[in-house]
Amino acid sequence: MQLLETLCRLAAPSGHEGPMTAFVLDYVQQNRAGWQHQPQVLAGDGFQDCVVLVFGQPRTAVFAHLDSIGFMVRYGRQLVAIGGPETQAGYHLVGHDAEGEIACTLTINDETETLGYEFSRELARGTELTFRCDFRETEQTVQSCYLDNRLGVWTALRLCETLEHGIIAFSCGEEHGGGTVPFLAQFIYDTYKVRQALICDITWVTEGVHLGGGCVISLRDSLIPRRAYVERIRAIAEKSGIAYQLEVEDSGGSDAKELQRAAQPWDWCFVGAPEDHVHTPDELVDKRDIASMLALYQVLLREL
Repeated sequence: MQLLETLCRLAAPSGHEGPMTAFVLDYVQQNRAGWQHQPQVLAGDGFQDCVVLVFGQPRTAVFAHLDSIGFMVRYGRQLVAIGGPETQAGYHLVGHDAEGEIACTLTINDETETLGYEFSRELARGTELTFRCDFRETEQTVQSCYLDNRLGVWTALRLCETLEHGIIAFSCGEEHGGGTVPFLAQFIYDTYKVRQALICDITWVTEGVHLGGGCVISLRDSLIPRRAYVERIRAIAEKSGIAYQLEVEDSGGSDAKELQRAAQPWDWCFVGAPEDHVHTPDELVDKRDIASMLALYQVLLREL
């Protein structure tokens, strides 16, 4: 879990994924010699802060977003949300501006419901703040801010250790809408003729999805993937014997929303571990679901 903790401690809210991009590129450089197969690494000019790893003769692309939720300083002591963080007065926030490091607390005006911060000075407008990381590991669970989607990034990086054929696409901007998937999808489709995808992200615990029950295969959220593709994934999962759960929701979204709207005929399915306390500093995931998620991705990339 050391890699996961390192990822959770990196601040990279939507729009400022650069630190995560740099970490991923450095991680690939430092660890690729131990991987069974070597990828082509695509990044930099033309890819913004995204990273694309291409292994062998790919048939499937895995999308994992690098960004997280957070807050941005507005005017005076006001904050505006980046993405959809849960808000509770007293949450510890961290960041930095030209005057130095920042460790402040979130405030909420009861009358106007506007967000703010409590600190010894006013912060420069545009300063980004993120939840302070308190990474907690037990024998059965991991708890931290930003497991969404650092756990997806962790899974994708671990998948690289054995991947022979496939594409790993680290995307940006998912939490705040829009994002970089449209140009990544077109590039991948045009260059490699790949048109099936897995969304390597984190979903939520509900009355029908439980911690410890295995990785989630989503039949729908606010969008509905093509059933024939999802049934292929279910069949592979069933044959593998890996624990998994099925999800049916009427809200929520992911990088899949851009694939659904793409001009190219993309098939997609969300496959990810469930977490409790979503978009708070205390996101909670069961280690059995982490193991299930990685194992299922390894099988799916071989079989799809």
